Amino acid sequence: MSRRRRGVMSEALKYELAKELGVYDIVAKEGWGSVPSRDCGNLVRLAIEKAERAMLEDYRKLHPEG
Repeated sequence: MSRRRRGVMSEALKYELAKELGVYDIVAKEGWGSVPSRDCGNLVRLAIEKAERAMLEDYRKLHPEG
């Protein structure tokens, strides 16, 4: 029996990141399979950076003294 993995990133976030990296046109015309692996790696890196910044921001809100 096969299992379907649930995506970690929302589709909206993927498209937002694709626009930031300049590969949105490729995705819109040909799908994610046509995006070079280097660009997909950059997309993941950017998503991780955004998540880390958001976590740090949340932490600083909860612990403003330090």
